[in-house]
Amino acid sequence: MAVHDVAAALLVLLYAALFRWAFRVLPRDGWQVLATVPQARRPDGRWMGLNLTYYGAFTASAVVVAVALAIVLLGSVAVPFDAILGLSVTLLGACVPSAKILARLIEGKTNTFTIGGASMFGLFLAPWIVAALNAGFIAREDDVLPMTAVLATVAIAYAFGEGTGRLACLSFGCCYGAPLNRSHPWIAGLFVHHHTAFAGETRKAAYESGLESVPLVPIQAMTAVVSVAAGMVGLWLFFHGRMAAAFLFTVVVTQMWRVGSECLRADYRGGRKVSWYQVLSLGGLVYAALLAFWLADVPSVSPDVLQGIRLLWQPGVILCLQGLWLGMFFFTGRSRVTTATLSMHVVKDRI
Repeated sequence: MAVHDVAAALLVLLYAALFRWAFRVLPRDGWQVLATVPQARRPDGRWMGLNLTYYGAFTASAVVVAVALAIVLLGSVAVPFDAILGLSVTLLGACVPSAKILARLIEGKTNTFTIGGASMFGLFLAPWIVAALNAGFIAREDDVLPMTAVLATVAIAYAFGEGTGRLACLSFGCCYGAPLNRSHPWIAGLFVHHHTAFAGETRKAAYESGLESVPLVPIQAMTAVVSVAAGMVGLWLFFHGRMAAAFLFTVVVTQMWRVGSECLRADYRGGRKVSWYQVLSLGGLVYAALLAFWLADVPSVSPDVLQGIRLLWQPGVILCLQGLWLGMFFFTGRSRVTTATLSMHVVKDRI
């Protein structure tokens, strides 16, 4: 068995175990707030607290998973680390702010994020960023960032990031599915034993739509499974040299699912029958199809997964990923829609 097949099998086992735990546990009470930090003392002696959420922890983990996977995939086709770093910083620098900006433009809300919208923004920018970076590396003989490999990597990394990031939605209760009692009978019957029900009045499904403890279509879990499955197929195609196919397949599956799955959701995504997120996904499908027409499907270098893993497994790279996790956690994990009141006292029998 090839090394990349072993790595893929380990990924499947890892995600199977993670999803089995997360789908059962994260909707339960106690899995929304990770920690609370005292901020200001009130006149009655108690403290106002800032909630740090599991949403931020899972979102940060999803970004790190995507970037780490990009390093391994691009490193496997001999892309130097400085080029990978430049690509990652530029893409993240464009996509992270757009997650908040697009949500504000589409939903009219300042305290929310859209990972799907940001990913489409990144897809549209990716070929132009690659061209600009290659122009900057013009002193080298060949293109430092091979376009087909980069686009396949971006698509695969997004699929795994999306699949991991949906666990954030499970913990916060956002991006929730339609109630089974308002769904078509065959949908209700399909999920009667495998639904999602959020406990706690501070979950978004509860405070936005009054759906606390109501059985819902498990759309977050379904999206996580579809995205990771698409990413796994994309990985197989990538390591077998079918990079254009890996790019197109992964984009088509994830974005077609995005368009169709919104019909099973109940959260607010703008006041249109067809949401702007669906329009963005459809536009991404057309854009990906146009790109696929001129992408070469033969890699200039055969992928070597061990070479990519060696590039990832360096102290400097690991420290950068840890810094990225912290930055994303504090950007997305500070709850703006919940607060806490803390009371502190001395345990006298332990003095």
